[in-house]
Amino acid sequence: KAIAALAGLAPFNVDSGTSRGKRHIRGGRKRIRDALYMAALTASRMPRAFKSHADQMKEAGKPFKVVIIALARKLLAIANAIIRDKTTFRRTT
Repeated sequence: KAIAALAGLAPFNVDSGTSRGKRHIRGGRKRIRDALYMAALTASRMPRAFKSHADQMKEAGKPFKVVIIALARKLLAIANAIIRDKTTFRRTT
């Protein structure tokens, strides 16, 4: 979650007292966010990689940008795990 906030892909609450505001994604490193957004656009069209996840979210009625940001966060989590574990990417499907 912290890495998503650093990249500007984590939603922040805009609450006050008993009022519950909207959740906005802002801040973070713009270059990282832009690169992940473009990578997520490409990944959403790639068979076997992330397309099935994107299609499930679309069928659930999620807006286009919500789907793309979710894929960007997924890509960020995978990249973080690869760096953390000092390993290479292996597709599980």
